[in-house]
Amino acid sequence: MTTLKDRLPSTLTTARLVLATPALAHVAQMAKLANNKRIHAVLSRLPHPYGEADGVDFVTNIARGETEFAWSILEDDNYIGTIGLHLVPDQLPELGYWLGEPHWGQGFATEAGQAVVDAARAAGAAALRSRALLSNSGSRNVLKKLGFVEIGEDTDKDGTLKGQSVILMRLEFGER
Repeated sequence: MTTLKDRLPSTLTTARLVLATPALAHVAQMAKLANNKRIHAVLSRLPHPYGEADGVDFVTNIARGETEFAWSILEDDNYIGTIGLHLVPDQLPELGYWLGEPHWGQGFATEAGQAVVDAARAAGAAALRSRALLSNSGSRNVLKKLGFVEIGEDTDKDGTLKGQSVILMRLEFGER
């Protein structure tokens, strides 16, 4: 039996972006963009400071690991961020993403997010979940544009955001 992860495409293409398997060639730019306190402040699983060794670990051990399916977000072959699905057994896939700060406010997160939502639906996901800090209106707006609805509030249980208030969001695909 194939899993959702087995059915996800390794590459996705949008009007402006290519979402590709994270590669060692992306590490230098990944480290440069991810080593940003403003990004670290809103992500529960991103170390800070973030160096090239963290990027190498992400590419080689995490990005396509047992519970992850991540894509590098590329604009004109330049790495600008990461998006992916956290695939924990017996839970809905969780959409997560981050963009380097120079790329905020240009619609890239929504464009990449729509590609992943469409791929997850085509691969057979019944629904997706996501979460964002209560204070992160930018991310909450991106998720709403993708069709996610806020279903409640919780406190992050682990990671760098442990103890902070998060909005839980869900996207139902409905009948196929």
